[in-house]
Amino acid sequence: MPDKHLYEYAVLKLIPCVDRGESINIGVVLYCKSKRFLDFKYHLDTDRLKAFSKNISLRELQEHLQSFEKICKGTPDSGLIGEQEQASRFRWLTARRSTIIQASEVHPGYCHEPSEAIKKIYTKMVM
Repeated sequence: MPDKHLYEYAVLKLIPCVDRGESINIGVVLYCKSKRFLDFKYHLDTDRLKAFSKNISLRELQEHLQSFEKICKGTPDSGLIGEQEQASRFRWLTARRSTIIQASEVHPGYCHEPSEAIKKIYTKMVM
């Protein structure tokens, strides 16, 4: 498999009430060291989210996801985490936490092109 590259990904889940344990997949983060690739895709279906949890603040959720996106890209306004190398940023984004946005366990895979892999995973797991 010399032309295939190892990648790791996690699905981001919205868990509005941790006590209930219910979730909706809202995004995917994928890291491929050999291609120096780290990307994050998400989608918020507002009608579905409101039906799932009437108390969710869509504005607050959007702000959290935009922070994830900034950290993923390492933008200047992404703080100390965004200054880290890609592997460290990926580990931070997929770390276990008890907030309303949680990552699944990290899964490995092989691909020719990580940008295509994230599209496939995103379509299968989020859309």
